[in-house]
Amino acid sequence: LQNGAVPGEQGKQEKSVKRGNWGNQIEFVLTSVGYAVGLGNVWRFPYLCYRNGGGAFMFPYFIMLVFCGIPLFFMELSFGQFASQGCLGVWRVSPMFKGVGYGMMVVSTYIGIYYNVVICIAFYYFFVSMTRVLPWTYCSNPWNTPDCVGVLDGNLSSRVALNITQLLNTTQKRTSPSEEYWRRYVLNLSDDIGNLGEVRLPLLGCLGVSWVVVFLCLIKGVKSSGKVVYFTATFPYVVLTILFVRGITLEGAVTGIMYYLTPQWDKILNAKVWGDAASQIFYSLGCAWGGLITMASYNKFNNNCYRDSIIISITNCATSVYAGFVIFSILGFMANHLGVDVSKVADHGPGLAFVAYPEALTLLPISPLWSILFFFMLILLGLGTQFCLLETLVTAIVDEVGNEWIIRKKTFVTLGVAVAGFLLGVPLTTQAGIYWLLLMDNYAASFSLVVISCIMCVAIMYIYGHRNYFKDIEMMLGFPPPLFFQICWRFISPAIIFFILVFTVIQYRPISYNEYVYPTWAISIGFLMALSSVICIPIYAIYKVCRSEGDTLLERLKNATKASKDWGPALPEHRSGRYAPAFSPSTESHLEVQPLQPEKGQSEAAAASPVQGSNGSAHSQDSRL
Repeated sequence: LQNGAVPGEQGKQEKSVKRGNWGNQIEFVLTSVGYAVGLGNVWRFPYLCYRNGGGAFMFPYFIMLVFCGIPLFFMELSFGQFASQGCLGVWRVSPMFKGVGYGMMVVSTYIGIYYNVVICIAFYYFFVSMTRVLPWTYCSNPWNTPDCVGVLDGNLSSRVALNITQLLNTTQKRTSPSEEYWRRYVLNLSDDIGNLGEVRLPLLGCLGVSWVVVFLCLIKGVKSSGKVVYFTATFPYVVLTILFVRGITLEGAVTGIMYYLTPQWDKILNAKVWGDAASQIFYSLGCAWGGLITMASYNKFNNNCYRDSIIISITNCATSVYAGFVIFSILGFMANHLGVDVSKVADHGPGLAFVAYPEALTLLPISPLWSILFFFMLILLGLGTQFCLLETLVTAIVDEVGNEWIIRKKTFVTLGVAVAGFLLGVPLTTQAGIYWLLLMDNYAASFSLVVISCIMCVAIMYIYGHRNYFKDIEMMLGFPPPLFFQICWRFISPAIIFFILVFTVIQYRPISYNEYVYPTWAISIGFLMALSSVICIPIYAIYKVCRSEGDTLLERLKNATKASKDWGPALPEHRSGRYAPAFSPSTESHLEVQPLQPEKGQSEAAAASPVQGSNGSAHSQDSRL
């Protein structure tokens, strides 16, 4: 390694100028934390927990984390880092399975489209919070109904309204001002998924703002986004802590937290709970999205990604649990105020963040300030993930084309992807937009993630070969993967993923939004979205087998699955062992002379032009020898 260090340094610089690298290791860890810790930790995990039996959900969640989440996270990081390629380029390892990379791109596209719509709603709430009194504080607005009961509408009237609600709870449903603001004003919700209605112009404007912000942060790829994450990945924790302290001081908060922690063990036998736990691990850690492979591809070759994967995974799951405390303390307070069970007060899906939280914010002193802070936190959480989703698509396109022209024009590729993402997100800002958003959330990023990660495990462990992969990791990190990970990758993770898939299919129930049940044609579209990412895998495999050399089908299959010649470390100085290039006199003299005459080499390199210094000095020494 020492002998290779001097000539290697210049090569590294040339490579990083061409493709880009992280400024330092902290940038990579913070970006990955920002990618993993997203909106899902606030509006998906606590909701899944509350739906699936409170504390009982923690059991399958942590089992999935240990046996699936962390091993897959480590596999994807090491995979991308070893080859220094995005989610398409890494499949030189077994070209027939490149369809897995295309499947990851499709999943990232779907998530990127609807994720930014959630960010744009957070932007909208952020802007409307800049007022003296938050617009969802009282029930005296034109959009409110007689059912509205506000937390701050005066103690007497609230008590009277509550008594009436309790007497007539069969006919009258209590709604909060924040819920009516969300459904009747922000979304102006239509009665059916097919009835799009009009585009909500304020949301459309905010969608434009969020795409512009994402584009500007990624204008120079990882060089610019690596600096932004110092703020976007750390500030949300400050706000979460402030809200946690305020939440636990509210009356009834303990009840909510007990509901969060008390397990309902009967639900643990339901396969949907296990399916949700697995989906949440994939969704939250970002496994099978392609983002982890992409982010790791900008690492230095010898970076300890084993350590990184454990740090990032645990940070992410701890954040989910912490955010759950913040949410449930507030739900407990609302339930106490209304005299109902905790399970009755929350809305499903994103509505939890836009209904339960805003209601709680009206109780804080100087509530507009806290509201601005909270929605700013939501924006930052979302942007951290959105950066990586966009970078995944851009990196895949640029690495795939691979010529000098597209590398120079990478900014225009980023712009093109951002504009396409904005246009595809426009239907989600209509009056039926929330129905479509939840449809994409439930189908585009659920079944397909499980299938993609299972096939990826099988392709690397059994087609490329576990021994080969363990040797690659040892060559990169200096030690083979621990025995636990070897067993997980080969047997436990693929088996668990497969059984979850089977159980999820058996226990499948069509989705609904509150009382609204989705029509059959909408659910069919959901399945087509889920299928569109998975179908890439067999289609590309058939195409690759047909194009491979060989007289028989078996020969063609062997050639299609065999690692291509350019698989391996990207930089020449790292291609040792079985990746070493064919031996030639020039390489021999280059390797011998460089360490023997370092001063001479450096002086000649300094005299030559900065771009060709390394090559020039090596050449002159060769001829002199």
